[in-house]
Amino acid sequence: MIIQRRLPILLLAALAGASARAQTPPLDDGLNVRFANGIAAIAEDKVITVDDVRRELAPLIPQLQREARNEQEFDQKLAQYQDDAIQHLIDRVLIIKEFRKDDKKHVPDSIVDNAMADELADQFDGDRSKFLAYLRSRGSTLRDYRKEVEERIIYDYEIHQQRKSQSIVSPVKIEQFYKENKDKFYQDDQVHLRLIQLTRANGETDGVLKGKAEAILLRLRSGERFEDLAKEYSEDSRRAKGGDWNWVKRADMKAEFSEPLFALKKGEATDPITTPEGCFVLFAEDRKYAGIQKLEEVRSQVENILVAQMTRESQDRWLERLRRDGYVKHF
Repeated sequence: MIIQRRLPILLLAALAGASARAQTPPLDDGLNVRFANGIAAIAEDKVITVDDVRRELAPLIPQLQREARNEQEFDQKLAQYQDDAIQHLIDRVLIIKEFRKDDKKHVPDSIVDNAMADELADQFDGDRSKFLAYLRSRGSTLRDYRKEVEERIIYDYEIHQQRKSQSIVSPVKIEQFYKENKDKFYQDDQVHLRLIQLTRANGETDGVLKGKAEAILLRLRSGERFEDLAKEYSEDSRRAKGGDWNWVKRADMKAEFSEPLFALKKGEATDPITTPEGCFVLFAEDRKYAGIQKLEEVRSQVENILVAQMTRESQDRWLERLRRDGYVKHF
């Protein structure tokens, strides 16, 4: 079997932080102490080094530093991140081994060439000398890098195949999940809001602004679309979109707006609402009332939840089999 389409490529993050690392002391991630021999694990014939783990961790560290409330929490989460990164690198080796068992499977050279060209452009600004300098800093050759890119393509392909295999859910399962988890599908009162804002200018009084708004409402009641009127008259940032502010909840708005808005039915507009800033006309494009949504309204959402659940369970079983059948040694 041939992989005929390009799949998402994991982006390199190590180089992006190179300049920052040159200016600030490197983070003490404890890996040198934890793995004094520089080896984190061995999977099949692949040695997973401390540097491999660091490259895997590099994109995650800034977020971890932002989220950790103290040094103890940072250290605990960092240790978990390290374990997850090592397991991911082991699984990648086992997945690639599984792919290569089938002689009919291979990655066309053109796909690898295109992926390398994309990474050269995205990660190194198309500068080949910068790319080669990066390889030298890692002690890698162009051949090593090409193999890495090919293996990332294989990994993405195999994971994609696992997900695709779990894309069908029976109606019975959907109905059963809905019945057992109805509380998850509670929704607040919501309105799909469109509005027209008339800005107060040159000391215009409330009466003048209300007169302009009433003229607009007269055209609305005569059959013109609110969306078209908003494009013509509104002076807010959504004018080009017909005053469309999408779905809003009662808590999203001040009481002076929410009370008249949520008293509307679908297709109705408020009377003019004046404020120090100007005058507003609010329109209910559609309504969702508070309560448990019907199955017909959330069927696709339930299906997506079940597909994700089935995919995760199937992938876990698949990985457990690969780990059981493969050679893995932790350090």
